[in-house]
Amino acid sequence: MDFSKVELTEDEKAFQAEVREFLDTYVTDEVRKHDRDTGDNFDIGVHRALAEKGWLEKEIKGAEGWEGGFSRVESRIWHLERRKAEFPWVTWGTTVLIAHSVAMFAKPELRDEVLQGIYDGDIRMCLGYTEPEGGSDVATCKTRAVRDGDDWVINGSKMFTTGAHNCQYCFLITNTDPDARKHKSLTMFLVPLDTPGVEIQPLWTVDGDRTNIVYYSDVRISDKYRLGEVNEGWTVVREPLNKEHGVVDAVIDGLDDVSILQHQGMYIAKAADAVVAEAAKEGPDGTRRIDDPLVSVRLGQSLAKVEAALASPHMFGRVALAQAMRDVSPVLMDIAGPTSVLPIDEPGADLSRAEYVYRWSPLTGIYGGTLEVFRNMIAQYILGLGKPVYAAPKAPATS
Repeated sequence: MDFSKVELTEDEKAFQAEVREFLDTYVTDEVRKHDRDTGDNFDIGVHRALAEKGWLEKEIKGAEGWEGGFSRVESRIWHLERRKAEFPWVTWGTTVLIAHSVAMFAKPELRDEVLQGIYDGDIRMCLGYTEPEGGSDVATCKTRAVRDGDDWVINGSKMFTTGAHNCQYCFLITNTDPDARKHKSLTMFLVPLDTPGVEIQPLWTVDGDRTNIVYYSDVRISDKYRLGEVNEGWTVVREPLNKEHGVVDAVIDGLDDVSILQHQGMYIAKAADAVVAEAAKEGPDGTRRIDDPLVSVRLGQSLAKVEAALASPHMFGRVALAQAMRDVSPVLMDIAGPTSVLPIDEPGADLSRAEYVYRWSPLTGIYGGTLEVFRNMIAQYILGLGKPVYAAPKAPATS
C-alpha cells in the first residue's frame, strides 16, 4: 500500500476546482435541508445536473475501469469532495453497486437500455435483498418467482428497500427452486418498479431516513429481466454483496477508501471536531472546558477511536466505524450538553451532529448485516477460527 501524498497535476487541480464549483452550485443548504426533512438521500435536480455534466457516466465507467471513465485520481477527488459537501448519495450509490452485475449478466438489449438510462440520469436501481422475517442471511430468500411460459410471476415482500420510491428498477433476489439447497435456489431479476402488483410503502428510521417495504403481488415480468442463469443467482449477487459488506481488497495505489462506511465516518469525525472546537473556547470566566482532565481524556479517547476506525481496512473497518459511532456519539453529546439536541438547522447547532450520529449509529450496525454477523465472518473467514457453534453444549457422558 502506498501512503505517500498524491501530487495533483494541473489538469487534476482544475478538475478538483470544477467539482467544488459544481457542488457549491447544486448541493445547496436548501438541498441538504430537503434531504434532512424527507430522509430521501436523493435530489433529482442534483442528479439531472450530474447527468448533463456527463459525470454519472464517467463515475460508472471509472468504477468499472471502462474507457471514458474518471481516472483513478479523478474518482478519488470526486468521492472526497462530494462527501465533504454532504451530497445526497444513497440512491446513486446502490445504482453504481448494481451496474456491474447488469453489464455482466443482463441480456444485451436490457443491458444497453439500462446502462444508457443510468448515464442519462433517467434510471436508478435499488437493492431487493432483505425480507421481513429473513434476518441478515439473504440466501434464506422466500420471495418466489415461478416461470409461466416466457414470463415469471413474483410473489413476496422485501424490507429496507432504500430508495425504491426514487428508482425505476429493483435488483431482486428470488427463490425459484424451494427444494434445492439455499445457494442453488436463487435467481436474480431486474424488476421494473412500475409493474402492476408492485406496492412501495415508506418506513422512516430513527435517524429520519426513509426506507421502504416493497410488496410483490402476482407481479408478471418477461424473462428479459432475468440476470444470469436460473438458480444461479448467487453468482450474480455475490459481487455487489461483497462490496456492500466491505470485503473487496483495496487497490495498491491507495486511492480507494480503506473500508466501507467512510461516508458515515466523516460525519462522526465532523461531530467530534465541532465538540473539540467548542470545548476549546474560553468561557466568561476565562476557563476552557478542554482543560478539565475529565473532558480532555474522554475527548482524547473518542478521537483516537475515530481515527483508528477510519484507518482500519476491509471488513475490520466496517465494524470499527459502526462501533465507533455507537461508542463516541453519546460521549460527544454528554460533553456538548443540551445544545447537542437542537435541530441542526438552528443557529449555532453544529454540535447537534453528535445527536444525529447517535440516532444513525444503530442503523450502521445493521447495514448489509449486523455487526455480530460481520464479527463472525471476520472470525471464520479472516482469522480462520471456524464456524460458530450455536447449539447447546452436549451433556457430559454418564458412567
